[in-house]
Amino acid sequence: MRTLHTFFIILAQLLCSSITNATIGRPRGVSISMASLYQPAEDGTFTCLDGSSKIPYEYVNDDYCDCNDGTDEPGTSACPNGKFHCTNAGYVPSNILSSRVNDGVCDCCDGTDEDAGRIECVNNCKELGKKLKEEQDRTRKLQQEGFEKQKTFSDEGKRVHEEKIARQAELEKERETLEVTVKDLETAKLEAESPETEAKDKHQKAWDELKAERQAKKEVEAASLAFKELDTNGDNSIDLQEIIAHPEFDIDSNSVVSEEEAKEHLEDKESVDHDTFTKDIWPHVKDIYKKPTTEEPPPEVDPSTEARGEEDQTEQKDEDSMPEYDEETKKLIEAADEARKNYDEANSKLKELDNELSSIKSYLEQDYGPNREYAILQDQCFEYTDREYTYKYCPFSKGSQRPKNGGHETSLGNWGNWAGPENDKYSIQLYEKGQNCWNGPDRSVKVHLKCGLEHRLLSSSEPSRCEYAFEFETPCRCSQPSGGTAQPHDEL
Repeated sequence: MRTLHTFFIILAQLLCSSITNATIGRPRGVSISMASLYQPAEDGTFTCLDGSSKIPYEYVNDDYCDCNDGTDEPGTSACPNGKFHCTNAGYVPSNILSSRVNDGVCDCCDGTDEDAGRIECVNNCKELGKKLKEEQDRTRKLQQEGFEKQKTFSDEGKRVHEEKIARQAELEKERETLEVTVKDLETAKLEAESPETEAKDKHQKAWDELKAERQAKKEVEAASLAFKELDTNGDNSIDLQEIIAHPEFDIDSNSVVSEEEAKEHLEDKESVDHDTFTKDIWPHVKDIYKKPTTEEPPPEVDPSTEARGEEDQTEQKDEDSMPEYDEETKKLIEAADEARKNYDEANSKLKELDNELSSIKSYLEQDYGPNREYAILQDQCFEYTDREYTYKYCPFSKGSQRPKNGGHETSLGNWGNWAGPENDKYSIQLYEKGQNCWNGPDRSVKVHLKCGLEHRLLSSSEPSRCEYAFEFETPCRCSQPSGGTAQPHDEL
């Protein structure tokens, strides 16, 4: 409770006129930038910064919390939600919770948070400011060197980008002409293949007819020989007994050829003559019939006879081979071959051109950063090894891991998109749809980019199950140093 406050209010009102034109020094715990908000009003009052209430100016820093937002006690610990401003001359100003004021711990480097005499604080702001400046100088130097490299990468990325655009236009123009050429050559090919096919088909048909004629002759000869071998009594006919004498004609596999089985082979006839056997019987028994074997030793082979046998085999091979095409057909084939060759070469060139165009299109559509500085990382891969795994990062392609001591490589994800916050899009890359985790999601990895003088994969972690995080430093991430960095100051 405030028993004396009424008196002070009256006193404040009496002194109002003198206070109005005076400049009150900023209360303890208030920064210079906030000092104007802590000047007393004409009626000698202070308005809480949240506008919730108005109190006599004397209530500011009286170790009693009057404002809901705690702004009336910037220099005491009375308000748990209040803030105390550390001036920290020579270092970086800061704000601490009012609850830490006069708590026996030096929180401000200038010691201004402890004035109750409970503890003596050493003012080491200048020492800290010196170290901060040295660190900021190193950081700015690194940032500047990295930025110089980034500019080089950016210039190279833009140069390649323009070259790709020019090459694309050149290829598209070339493709228009080549596409017409390919169509013309295809027409020429089809026109050349038509008479070629007709001539080759004609030649094939003649060859098939000749083979059929030869085969028919061979069948007649084989049938005649078999007839002669089966006609053991020489009566120019084959009867049931002569069939029964050949065990291969046993149908029911009881090792005996019955009369009924013999009749079935002779198509219910008692006997057949040569012509009937050749025409009706032989086609059905030729795969069953076995030539009689003799116990006589093979005759000695006369070398001249052996040579003739080899010649006969050669002649047989020649006889089984299709004859060469006639000269007219050969010319048609030669013309068609040339037409096919011309078409294939042109069509192959068209496919190569399309592949190059597709590659260029993919390159031009890729987001390589605001100034295409990240294009330098395309087609490169970087590795980092910890105690268990070797991690691989291939920018704009994929991320993976494999056991350090060898083994199968596991996909952690394929290139997805830039995934940084709205105000810093190019700070994070997302690689997704990697190998599925057992009883879990597909693996993915976020690559956090930081400024550095070299391209290096620095670390890997797994913040969530199957969701990995890489840290990668690169000059591409460096920006030109600005004056926005916190600086040591000499605020009074």
